[in-house]
Amino acid sequence: MTDNTRDDREQDAAEQDQDTQSTENENNDAPPRQRPGKKPLIILAIIAIIILCVAVVFWLMNRGIESTDDAFTDGNAATIAPKISGYVVNLNVKDNQFVHQGDLLVVIDPRDATAQREQAQAQLGSAQAQLQQAQAQYQLAKVQYPAQLHQALADQAKAKANLANAQSVYQRQHGVDPRATTQSNIDSATSQYRAAQADYQQAQAQVEIASQVPLQLHQQETAITARQQQVAQAEAQLATAKLNVSYTEVRAPYDGYVTKRNVQVGSLVQAGTALFSLVSPQIWVTANFKESQLEHMHPGNKVTVSVDAWPDLKLEGHVDSIQMGSGSHFSAFPAENATGNFVKIVQRVPVKIIIDKGLDPRHPLPLGLSVEPEVHVDE
Repeated sequence: MTDNTRDDREQDAAEQDQDTQSTENENNDAPPRQRPGKKPLIILAIIAIIILCVAVVFWLMNRGIESTDDAFTDGNAATIAPKISGYVVNLNVKDNQFVHQGDLLVVIDPRDATAQREQAQAQLGSAQAQLQQAQAQYQLAKVQYPAQLHQALADQAKAKANLANAQSVYQRQHGVDPRATTQSNIDSATSQYRAAQADYQQAQAQVEIASQVPLQLHQQETAITARQQQVAQAEAQLATAKLNVSYTEVRAPYDGYVTKRNVQVGSLVQAGTALFSLVSPQIWVTANFKESQLEHMHPGNKVTVSVDAWPDLKLEGHVDSIQMGSGSHFSAFPAENATGNFVKIVQRVPVKIIIDKGLDPRHPLPLGLSVEPEVHVDE
């Protein structure tokens, strides 16, 4: 039994030697293993060089350029509103129509304003007639009042002479022997003397009245001044009425495009109510640059502008001005940084850019379009 066990062990050892030899033979039959070559490294180096060259070219091309996408077309847009109230009887414009300065746009019913003008014209005529009457009375007074004074002085002299004569008769009748006269003569002389005294006193009063010639003329001059003021007031009312008539015609203040029209024929419009907006064809670009981009930016820098709506359109211009204050400073609710919860935010400052070349005058850009300006700060 021991011999059998030994034989089994020898057989197992022989089998293991055979397996080991087979494995070595298989390894000897396999192809030899190759080492990695240099080709992948060369490819990676070429790619890295290309990326570096592109980065250098991009840096060189964008060196000295400040750009932003927070920019829009801007321009003058006036709100057209009537100065008087009334019904629209004529509308001569359509949406987005181009009009020239002085063109008639809207007509408001002029009948009320015309009636007020005619009334003011009549009041002016009445005031002018009253002024002419006062002036005529003044000219008459300049002649009449001195004549009245001279007449009063003459009457006074005559009354004085009559008084002296009556006094002489009175004294003679009372100084003679009663037998040389009669009582009737004495009574008559007394009556004439008293009448002469009354006439003389009345003549003196007339002289005093007539002596007020300067005061009377001054009153006439004051009346003329008052009438002149009434004429001036009537002229002002007439001028206002004529203006109201002219206000019934709404005309274009400058060349531009009619936009946001909200009026129709027959509409009742109130004074100051917006009828439409008039957009000027002269536009510019308002670009909001970061405060960190303003170091080398100044008026006169050349600018190239691309328009999102027309990618092929390239505009050229220059920096016109830089606003003296950030956009947030002039907002309706400016930031309050004194509360203790301060968070620094990069501010943006509006920059006005004037377009010099590239615009088609027949097709101006609408307001509010998105654009991307590039400011050449190194020039």
